[in-house]
Amino acid sequence: MSFRTTTATDYVEDVSPGTGSLPPRTWYASSDTKTLSLNGSWRFRLSPTADAEDDSFAAEGYDAGDWAEVSVPGHWVLQGHGSPIYTNHLYPFPVDPPHVPTGNPTGDHLHTFDLPSDWPSDGGAVLRFDGVESCARVWLNGTDIGEFKGSRLPHEFAVGHLLKPGGNVLAVRVHQWSAGSYLEDQDQWWLPGIFRDVTLLHRPAGGVLDFFVHASYDHVEGLGTLRVDSDVDGRVTVPALDIDVATGESVTVPVRPWTAETPHLYDGVLTTEGERVPLRVGFRTVALEDGLIKVNGTPLLFKGVNRHEWHPERGRALDLATMREDVLLMKRHNINAVRTSHYPPHPAFLDLCDEYGLWVVDECDLETHGFTEQAWRDNPVDDDRWTPALLDRAARMVERDKNHPSVVIWSLGNEAGTGRGLTAMAEWIRGRDGSRLIHYEGDLDCRDTDVYSRMYADHAEVEKIGRGLDGGTHKRRGLPFILCEYGHAMGNGPGGIADYQHLFESYDRIQGGFIWEWIDHGIKDERYGFAYGGDFGEELHDGNFVCDGLLFPDRTPSPGLIEYKKVLEPVRIVGDGADGTVRVTNAYDFADLSALAFEWSYQVDGETVESGVLSVPELAPGASVDVKLPDPPADARGGETQWTVRATLAADTAWGPKDHLVAWAQFPLSSRPFTAVAQSDGPVRGERRITLGPAAFDARTGALRSIGGVDVGGLRLDVWRAPTDNDNGAPWQPDLRYGPLWRELGLHRMQHRLESVELGEDALTVRTRVAPAAREVALRTVYRWTSDGTRLRLTVSVAPEGDWTLPLPRLGIRLGLPGSADGARWFGGGPGEAYPDTKSASMVGRWESTIDALQTPYVRPQENGARADVRWVEIGGLRVEGEPEFWFTARRWTTEQLDAAEHLNDLRAGDTVWVNLDHGQQGIGSQSCGPGTLPQYQLRPAPAEFTFLFSEIHG
Repeated sequence: MSFRTTTATDYVEDVSPGTGSLPPRTWYASSDTKTLSLNGSWRFRLSPTADAEDDSFAAEGYDAGDWAEVSVPGHWVLQGHGSPIYTNHLYPFPVDPPHVPTGNPTGDHLHTFDLPSDWPSDGGAVLRFDGVESCARVWLNGTDIGEFKGSRLPHEFAVGHLLKPGGNVLAVRVHQWSAGSYLEDQDQWWLPGIFRDVTLLHRPAGGVLDFFVHASYDHVEGLGTLRVDSDVDGRVTVPALDIDVATGESVTVPVRPWTAETPHLYDGVLTTEGERVPLRVGFRTVALEDGLIKVNGTPLLFKGVNRHEWHPERGRALDLATMREDVLLMKRHNINAVRTSHYPPHPAFLDLCDEYGLWVVDECDLETHGFTEQAWRDNPVDDDRWTPALLDRAARMVERDKNHPSVVIWSLGNEAGTGRGLTAMAEWIRGRDGSRLIHYEGDLDCRDTDVYSRMYADHAEVEKIGRGLDGGTHKRRGLPFILCEYGHAMGNGPGGIADYQHLFESYDRIQGGFIWEWIDHGIKDERYGFAYGGDFGEELHDGNFVCDGLLFPDRTPSPGLIEYKKVLEPVRIVGDGADGTVRVTNAYDFADLSALAFEWSYQVDGETVESGVLSVPELAPGASVDVKLPDPPADARGGETQWTVRATLAADTAWGPKDHLVAWAQFPLSSRPFTAVAQSDGPVRGERRITLGPAAFDARTGALRSIGGVDVGGLRLDVWRAPTDNDNGAPWQPDLRYGPLWRELGLHRMQHRLESVELGEDALTVRTRVAPAAREVALRTVYRWTSDGTRLRLTVSVAPEGDWTLPLPRLGIRLGLPGSADGARWFGGGPGEAYPDTKSASMVGRWESTIDALQTPYVRPQENGARADVRWVEIGGLRVEGEPEFWFTARRWTTEQLDAAEHLNDLRAGDTVWVNLDHGQQGIGSQSCGPGTLPQYQLRPAPAEFTFLFSEIHG
């Protein structure tokens, strides 16, 4: 006979949400009551198991003088105690719910505090934890006050009766693993600790308990209706609207509505007998009408991102300045919406969304993705024992965040399968708050939801859905569609987002989407610069899949964010440069164009020769106008000419400075003439060298050695690139993972067989066969060199042989220049990198950069840095012109070295600058989790011919 002994740590594996906590309520700051932040330095002891130490440390007078110290908010594994773990969806422990490993890192935290001298003696007090991962037990002055789970949710305890003026001892035992961990498998680092604020709040007699601000808007009449329901009777005043009413009473007045584009908030006050609480009221109505998500009667188009909370040194312990930086960056890059993947954010973030204007899909702290490994068997969301915990998490989200106008949709969670628990959550939310819609991507039949949501549906399927040809249940066919995740921003990319946006804007039913995701979760690390999964010795990990954001870990915008900004532009500018007319369309949903100023500029060969103001009326949303450009300057008509039109902020705003660029477009007027080269010089063979104009070649191989005084090495056809994360693709789509397929074919080790070196009367011709070992396929390549005596012209002809079933990574030439080359100037696309399906943001002009700044510092090194549509480039003493335009890349290491690197510090500058001049590049796609490169951006092997003109730069 066997039996299980009850222990003092049984609560760790209890599926209930906890004990002792107060009912959830709205989050607010009171203007008349005291608060005491308990953030700061805490004493800390780490134990290997949940029961390694007894609870004597919680008693008053315990000597913790030899304990370590940690910062709260913080994660102990980021402060030298243990290590982080990254998994995408696999649980890093055996799946045996609700049990967790005996090896369960447990952090005991101690903090001693005194009450301020002016701390009120009347009323009570509440101790609030805003976020603890994953399970905590709390003692105050030796009294056990409860335990809780739900890492990204607030928990409060009544503690007024336990406080004393000085020497209060707060003890918190935090377990890394608990039953709650099964509900928090959210594609992020597992980071235990007290990572959000700990606060003591005075609660006065007659003070506010909980309240619900209902502020709707009638867009037909222009009227707002306000009602504030409060647990404690009081009055509500809004001076700007001359409102003074009792709680529970409704009042209707003319108002300016709140939207993400026009985030108008009214300051108000809720006053009870013992407390005054500031209110920030935004009037808006969310509705599902005509099969569309509407706010204030207008359909929305979400231009969104998924946002995990992240800081490269502090993990999920974010301060207000970092949260504000996120919001400002979103606004400045034309983003209008955030999905709080996959948990409610720090509540201050939602205050910022209210203030600056962002639509928010507020997501519950729930994901059970690891249960896919056993086909969702024993999934907690379909197990009634877990339903109280699910309802607790839903309630804590809704009650905390219900007064934010920015929150327009509640999300039940993410990748948790389906089940009765989710249905119970949806029913509870509808009963508590019928003013918002409900989202959950896993509910494909939309049984519990108001939105049909998908992840990573490819372009063809999205168009099918837009046309109403996707099938599904009758209810689903009548609902709006969003892509809650798309455009997987891992490494170089994502590609194809402009094509997605075209679909979003073409079909009313498709109401936008949310790029995955906002920021790379790299951890600052002295070994690697930024560390990712596996860098801490994890038994199971998912590598750099945790680095899939539009921001690098230090919050530097990636090229993907610059591209996304361009794709999302709220002003569309199209036209014909030759006609001299542009059409300007207001693509905002609510705002007119009064906040913007427009200007034109005229470029000749990439240089602006004249500019001026473009008069554009204050168009209403959706309206268009044709605007005439001035006549081109009479004295500036040579070479390649174009117009550029820009829309900028006309004055400083809350989120951006005057002249901040919002939208732009370019219109070619005349194309560039290619420089003609008269073939005046013929090749001359010497004993070891062939000379042709300014160039010298190896007499045996025909390899270029120098042009004038510039040494040139290794010039040859190149088809290989260091595969991007999107090239390498997702493991569950092996037939579409071009990176491994290219490597299997041998494109990374092509062999160049010399067939002939031919000296003609006016040309040097070198014939080669370029092919991978063990394969029949090849690229017949001919290099034809001519010169006019001062310049050198190369024409490359490529003819595929054999049965090529894969696209090529790139097609062009690679050459080496002396390492003394320190920068480049070019006329073409810039200033940043671009590839065939990521070049919407590439602006044609004249640019310059250092060699180092040409590199894009992806956390895992990979192909990067190509500049598109280059007419000419000057680098290392050479000028190179192309016919047609080409891609240009330069770096201080070879492609092979880039391919081999796992972290940025693996790359070491050599004594050569390697330059790629590419006729073609394979597109990027988002195959690391989403669809691959669209056919129109694939570089399929086909006969090709391209030309470069080289000349030495003098002076």
